[in-house]
Amino acid sequence: MATRQPEDGGAVKALWRYPVKSMAGASLDEAAVADGGILGDRAYAVIDRTSGRVGSAKYPKKWAGLIALAADFVSPPQAGAPLPPVRIVWPDGTAVASDGGEADARLSETLARPVTLTAQRPETVSVERLDPLADEETVVDIGALMMAGRFSDYAALHLITTATLARLAELRPESAFDVRRFRPNILIASPDGAPGFVENGWVGREIAIGSDVRLRISDPAPRCSVPTLAQAGLPQDPQVLRTVAEHNTVPVPALEGEALPCAGVYAFVIRGGTVKKGDPVRVDG
Repeated sequence: MATRQPEDGGAVKALWRYPVKSMAGASLDEAAVADGGILGDRAYAVIDRTSGRVGSAKYPKKWAGLIALAADFVSPPQAGAPLPPVRIVWPDGTAVASDGGEADARLSETLARPVTLTAQRPETVSVERLDPLADEETVVDIGALMMAGRFSDYAALHLITTATLARLAELRPESAFDVRRFRPNILIASPDGAPGFVENGWVGREIAIGSDVRLRISDPAPRCSVPTLAQAGLPQDPQVLRTVAEHNTVPVPALEGEALPCAGVYAFVIRGGTVKKGDPVRVDG
């Protein structure tokens, strides 16, 4: 049987870690990748003290306020060590550290519901997701898909290519398809001539990043309401998701092949290591 030849996937252009689920994250020059993904990614979340649900901007009616906040660790997390506290910054520039005793009260005020900031994942996880394309409000619980041990919705890593962002911008130049809307861990600069949605063809394959890291691409990444929400420097724009839906609705293996609007891909870690900006990306058969 013929085997598929390795392909040039491009190079790492940018890296992000999101210490608190649904808050803006931190840009990195390099990142340690282990089985669970980038060290410290989605390590914290806010929990609704009334319902016990994990706060997620996938249900904007309750949680859109999270997107306006930014979070980073007060010191870099270290493998095998307790998580450091996080520092949360509000749009007005005020900041609160998670170990200072004020975070829960300030977050509860901002989100208009009693919440607790925690790194302890509940034994049973409930996460509400709004279907943004349904005619009537339709909310589903995706807690069962959440990755063990952290607050990632599904996979260890989320990747997207510059080719996909460029294609979306061509399809609808009136909208800003800024990479921040899609909240990837890794932005890959595609080789010249790569088509839009090139990463669709990586599903079921392995990719190597630099000399250390090897990933298995499991699924296209379904998009929710989050890319449409207003955030720093970006207006609310429902057309962002509608453009994705019109031009890249594809089957998602993890959801029994259900066809959904997707941009980017999800990945699980085969071999960890360090990823740096500029590292080459190779797509294997």
